[in-house]
Amino acid sequence: MAAYEDEIPFLNLPDVDAEVHGLLPEWGLGHTLLLHAGSGRKRTAEEGDQAIPLREPSRLHLVKWQTDMHNPITRKLVTQSRDVFIALQQHTPESADTTRKPQLVKFSRRYRAYIGECVQDLRRAAADPHLSPEKADTYAAQCELLQTIALIWSLCEILFVEILPGGIVLQQLLDWVKVHFTEGDQLAKEVLRAEEADYGENYWSAIYIYVLQGRLNEARHLLSLHPNRKQDTHNAYSQMDELLRRMPVFSAFSRQSLAEFELKWRHWQEQCKQSLEDRDFMSYPELETICKILSGDQEILLDLGELVGSWYQMMVTRLLYSNPTVKALDLQYHARTCMDSFSGPTTRLTALDSILLAAMEFDIYQVIKESSNNLSIWWFVAHLADLLHHCGQLDSHQLNYGSNLREFLILEYSSTLMSHDSMWQIVADYLDHCPQFGRHYLELYIERIPLQSERKAYKVLRLCEDRDMQEQIRSICKVLGMRALQDGRLGTALSWCIRSKDAAFATFLSDKFLKEYSVRGGFSNLDLIDNLGAAMLLSDRLTFLGKYREFHRLYQAGEMIVAADLILSLLTAKLAPRSFWLTLLADTLPLLELKEVIFTTQQTYELLHCLEELKQWRNTEEYKETEEKQKSKGQMEVEKEKLELLQLGLARNLARAIMQEGSLE
Repeated sequence: MAAYEDEIPFLNLPDVDAEVHGLLPEWGLGHTLLLHAGSGRKRTAEEGDQAIPLREPSRLHLVKWQTDMHNPITRKLVTQSRDVFIALQQHTPESADTTRKPQLVKFSRRYRAYIGECVQDLRRAAADPHLSPEKADTYAAQCELLQTIALIWSLCEILFVEILPGGIVLQQLLDWVKVHFTEGDQLAKEVLRAEEADYGENYWSAIYIYVLQGRLNEARHLLSLHPNRKQDTHNAYSQMDELLRRMPVFSAFSRQSLAEFELKWRHWQEQCKQSLEDRDFMSYPELETICKILSGDQEILLDLGELVGSWYQMMVTRLLYSNPTVKALDLQYHARTCMDSFSGPTTRLTALDSILLAAMEFDIYQVIKESSNNLSIWWFVAHLADLLHHCGQLDSHQLNYGSNLREFLILEYSSTLMSHDSMWQIVADYLDHCPQFGRHYLELYIERIPLQSERKAYKVLRLCEDRDMQEQIRSICKVLGMRALQDGRLGTALSWCIRSKDAAFATFLSDKFLKEYSVRGGFSNLDLIDNLGAAMLLSDRLTFLGKYREFHRLYQAGEMIVAADLILSLLTAKLAPRSFWLTLLADTLPLLELKEVIFTTQQTYELLHCLEELKQWRNTEEYKETEEKQKSKGQMEVEKEKLELLQLGLARNLARAIMQEGSLE
């Protein structure tokens, strides 16, 4: 992939300071750089008789790259190609099963269809008059890039995916030229749509292009419209129509043998050459030009260089009229010859020329390398490499850092999508099929997905659960729990905490609930606390919270003895914080005042021991420095009164319990 220095015209940024001091970069989020001048521009301001030096702050420029697939139009291509990619993974690579080849060709054509659809959408968007010039230029550049990708992909499909029996590829190359070079159709439409038919230069150029591309039926149709055909006393138009009609066409699926076709084709071309020798078209220079093309005259192809367009179009035309049974392995020799004839041996190859030539030389790795270096998106090389891998055309050899080429390209493509907020699900689908580093990338990526809403958080969690990513699940739940806690939603925070299985956070939230109970005299989120179930075992404090709530339910249901046993066990187990012990002991007061003796002598002694331990703690420096400072004078008086009532209630209950137990004995 081209480095960003080649894609960003630093010196053209609208910052005067950059020309003097240069630009300094700072990494931003994702594929971004923050560029600023190294030093602000100095100026002076006059104040009285003194010149005061001032410094203007330099402007900050946000530069992004590898974002070609982030706009709404190309995002559609990303989504569509993801579906094809997922379906393709069900086909095992390197299989010799002939039933798989048609399916692989279908996958390739689906990719090409989506590219073509995206090109049309970009073309329409670029033509929108309400669009800004900068945006229109961006769409036009992306459209041109995708057209180049479609051209390369089509050739690779012919050479590496849809390999016909015998390896004869001319008919496929003719279709390739027909689909991607439509100048002849455009000229023909202009001629036919004109109010007055013009059979001048555009008319004949359209016919020449049709003949050069092997589209002889279209050429015959245009020729039939020429007014001179009806007045043709020499039957030149009819003779040309007959030559075009009788041109043999080879099909790999016909019953005709290769030898029979070559015999018929040579006989037909001899007739074309004989017509030239007999000067049948001497009075019709345009028809004579067509006949020269049919005869395989190499000079006429050079004369029509503007209509041919490129060396690879010239190669297809030369093969059509000189070697129609050429095999794919021989294309490289014809390609070199046509390049020298069309551009000259010293002409420097463009990036597209190098890629197409590498494909014709069956150098898949060079195709991928050149495409990576010269095309600005990883989408193409990632999907092409994956398709060739499943066709058995791409070896899975390891790169220097442990990953094979296919996986490396998919990882790079996925990385370009990671900086977009809404493509995280697509990224995950691609990383799932990278066996060596995919899971590691996905784990790091999930930790950095911005969770703007709980709805998105649930989706991310579902993704993690499907892949058994426990560490990421805990991390996400903890983040959302802290966010809910900051918003004052204790119940939501506790539900996320239980899901994350964070014992320390569960203890912290349980203390918050207990503090809330101490202040308000009741619990919020009772449904959640009542249905903790096995989750209360996450931490001792959460266990206490659940059991304490159970004590209240038992008390309200009138099961006093069971409730008394439970609250006593909570006190003696010391699961509650000491600051909550007074509340627990105070909850025993209604039980102590009942007519029926609920607490036995032994239980009353245990409660007295807990009360004494609480009093001792309240006299420590720890209590005075933490708890006492946070309470008002009124609260301290209330707590002192509670302690006295507890002392009195426990003493009375002890006396009643002793008398009851003595009478029973």
